[in-house]
Amino acid sequence: MSASTAIPRGDVEQLVRSILRQQFGGDGRAPGGYRPDLVVNISARHVHLRQDHVDVLFGKGYQLTEMKRLYQATDFASNETVAVVGPRQRMIPNVRILGPCRAFTQVELAFTDAISLGLDLPVKLSGDIEGTPGCLLIGPKGSVELDKGVIRAERHVHMGDRDASYYGVKAKDRMNLRIHGPCPTTLEGLLVRTNPDWKLEVHIDTDEGNACDLVHATRVELVKP
Repeated sequence: MSASTAIPRGDVEQLVRSILRQQFGGDGRAPGGYRPDLVVNISARHVHLRQDHVDVLFGKGYQLTEMKRLYQATDFASNETVAVVGPRQRMIPNVRILGPCRAFTQVELAFTDAISLGLDLPVKLSGDIEGTPGCLLIGPKGSVELDKGVIRAERHVHMGDRDASYYGVKAKDRMNLRIHGPCPTTLEGLLVRTNPDWKLEVHIDTDEGNACDLVHATRVELVKP
């Protein structure tokens, strides 16, 4: 039986550093010098509306007005809000509408919001509203009764093509988010969503953000499971 020879720790570290330099460059950047700028944002409760529902809630021909641009420049938080009413007339007032209008109306709530409204909500990818519960939306000019469209949004990460290449992932892959700080946490199973125009951004809801004390986090990182 032959005995194995131990490799000195210094040699191991040198070998690992050499491999990393070949893969990412001397400063940890990917080839070409690209380093992603990871942003993690809490996505608070909000509503997406079809234009015909805007017409009912705010008046015929009404256009949403921009309050501020979101991190993804294609989207904005509007000045307009609606009341969301669940079973037994439980209500959350002043829920922000995000624009621009979409081809479907959707209400995104956190788990505690759903409890408050008396709704049992599935975790869904935005746009996947089949089989979901509905609610009543009330605006200044009218109301809309939805038969579906209320969800808990699945935690996810937006990526451009360079970000996906850097992490070695593609659309619909899963990643984990490590949050370092007073309440260190790993959120597993973030869905990867890609678009050439997107900036790197993780979206979690208010319950998840509070649970990991995101506002006091010292560092965040995305890792493949």
